Amino acid sequence: MPEALLLRSASSILRTVFLNRLPPGGPECVRKLSLNLRYQQEVRANVKSSSLTDGQMLSKEPLSHALKLSTPEKVKDAQLNPPEEALWTTRADGRVRLRIDPICSQTPRTVHQMFSTTLDKYGDLSAMGFKRQGSWEHISYTQYYLLARKAAKGFLKLGLERAHSVAILAFNSPEWFFSAVGAVFGGGIITGIYTTSSPEACQYIAYDCRANIIVVDTQKQLEKILKIRKHLPHLKAVVIYREAPPMRMPSVYTMEELMELGNEVPEEALDVIIKAQKPNQCCALVYTSGTTGNPKGVMLSQDNITWTARYGSQAGDIQPAEIQQEVVVSYLPLSHIAAQIYDLWTGIQWGAQVCFAEPDALKGSLVNTLREVEPTSHMGVPRVWEKIMERIQEVAAQSGFIRRKMLLWAMSVTLEQNLTCPSSDLKPFTTRLADYLVLAKVRQALGFAKCQKNFYGAAPMTAETQHFFLGLNIRLYAGYGLSETSGPHFMSSPYNYRLYSSGKVVPGCQVKLVNEDAEGIGEICLWGRTIFMGYLNMEDKTCEAIDAEGWLHTGDTGRLDADGFLYITGRLKELIITAGGENVPPVPIEEAVKTELPIISNAMLIGDQRKFLSMLLTLKCTLDPDTFEPTDNLMEQAVEFCQRVGSKATTVSEVVGKKDEAVYQAIEEGIQRVNMNAAARPYHIQKWAILEKDFSISGGELGPTMKLKRLAVLEKYKDVIDSFYQEQKK
Repeated sequence: MPEALLLRSASSILRTVFLNRLPPGGPECVRKLSLNLRYQQEVRANVKSSSLTDGQMLSKEPLSHALKLSTPEKVKDAQLNPPEEALWTTRADGRVRLRIDPICSQTPRTVHQMFSTTLDKYGDLSAMGFKRQGSWEHISYTQYYLLARKAAKGFLKLGLERAHSVAILAFNSPEWFFSAVGAVFGGGIITGIYTTSSPEACQYIAYDCRANIIVVDTQKQLEKILKIRKHLPHLKAVVIYREAPPMRMPSVYTMEELMELGNEVPEEALDVIIKAQKPNQCCALVYTSGTTGNPKGVMLSQDNITWTARYGSQAGDIQPAEIQQEVVVSYLPLSHIAAQIYDLWTGIQWGAQVCFAEPDALKGSLVNTLREVEPTSHMGVPRVWEKIMERIQEVAAQSGFIRRKMLLWAMSVTLEQNLTCPSSDLKPFTTRLADYLVLAKVRQALGFAKCQKNFYGAAPMTAETQHFFLGLNIRLYAGYGLSETSGPHFMSSPYNYRLYSSGKVVPGCQVKLVNEDAEGIGEICLWGRTIFMGYLNMEDKTCEAIDAEGWLHTGDTGRLDADGFLYITGRLKELIITAGGENVPPVPIEEAVKTELPIISNAMLIGDQRKFLSMLLTLKCTLDPDTFEPTDNLMEQAVEFCQRVGSKATTVSEVVGKKDEAVYQAIEEGIQRVNMNAAARPYHIQKWAILEKDFSISGGELGPTMKLKRLAVLEKYKDVIDSFYQEQKK
């Protein structure tokens, strides 16, 4: 099939946003790329300004160019020049010395080299699955590559400059993927922006990363950019793809128009840009969630991406497609490193099939997608797993007596087996019977019938949640890393698992603990090919994070057991230092309260520079299916708690507004039980309050990955917190 027709069949996803062609006199071509004179001259010689006319055909030679570029000679051309001295930089156009040493000597590769290898191996395999008008459609790796090249040429035509960004403000989709890869192919930097971001937050990131082009998927996101466009001096164009723009607007293009523009850029011009790329150059920016100030732009090199996609995923037992094609569902924000490395880059490395959930995935449709796709591996942040657990508990509570008892029996015998003999493949008859009669059906209903690996990361997970899924015969494998480590630096897997741990260090990476206490707990410091290039435009922050010897100081505390398994104990910045000088890690106390009191959704310990500890609590409530906002209605599990303690309350307002005596007394007794198990009196919770609404992203208490924003909570509920300590001030 000619490449032009192949591309058109792959681009059925674009047809729904087809608009009138651009009028004559379209945008001027690529502006000069000033960092390398030869690079600049060749691009200017090959990329010429012209208007878009009817009858343009797609190039017929991109795949042949890819095959030429992937030959050993071309790969050799793209290797590093003599190594740079510095391990870090804060310039988008900077380069760094790669951390190649005897335990990590693998040859550096660019993103294009990684994709070229995938083309050779998996070109005909399905790369992406997406749903249109109720039916699943698929794009092969060959089609994916061609779309990425077309996007790259379109971006160049719109004016993408070297080391400037293509920012994407959109939900996960094939367009997100080939725009990201296209941005890198075109010599730019891919920068994700959370879809929940305010216009002001979008402005901060788009300005900081010098975005030349912003890709959006809906009119709502387009409106955000139009509001701030005058404050973005580097912005040249906006591309929209899921919805059509409400009217013709200057410098706003549909995805189809972008692809048409790409026809005007010769394949040779793109090849020049691709061949000039080096593994130690920045290709991705991941912005931190800004829980402690303005977001920081984490610069990731091509080597960070390609090395981690290969070796980080191997540590998690992700399989290459020639052994078993992994099937994953993409739904977590791709602007977060966990989803981006797992869905996008690891997918390319191993030839996985990535199927995209609907935009309302976290409002309830995710389970439907999981059932239809039946992934072989799946990743969720702890809050997602908790929501699945809570939903199962609600359904079980509403089931008949016999079904409920069967489920409880099956989970009980399975949990006991998994806790006492976690590595044994020999299961007792009762455990196998429980799985056959009950649990296999539950996993099938969840869409996990074929799922061999279930991962979590980005935040701590409660023992309650881990035990619940062990009871369903679903092991949750933890990983540990940061945006600054390109994702996983520690991984668990079916062959590398210990309950409550974050796994072992990825082979080729290193770890050390500094300032260890008597219990062996210290700050976690990391080294390896995963370590980021530096924070964009933030030299002081970069120097704080990377010491003189090149070790990344994570700010997290943990311990290593005798076998090298890592256990996270908290964050240095979260450590509460009381007025009496006691160091109190909040997370263990918060988790103890939530375990003791199943009605509690969120618990946050207070006490920094205070005379005693206090706590803010929220109750478990249902979420609005449309807005994903906490409602006033208690969850079934919370209602059951109320009934057990003698309360008839079914809403948060009934408990908090009327200060339900039975519930408040039960919570006080639960907190006293937690206090009894505390190491010493300074660790006791002396006062507490229940808030009127659960924490949420829109409320500002949670970040995009459901991580608690402690400073925001302290500010928002300052009056409540101050009331705990007023008597002491008299």
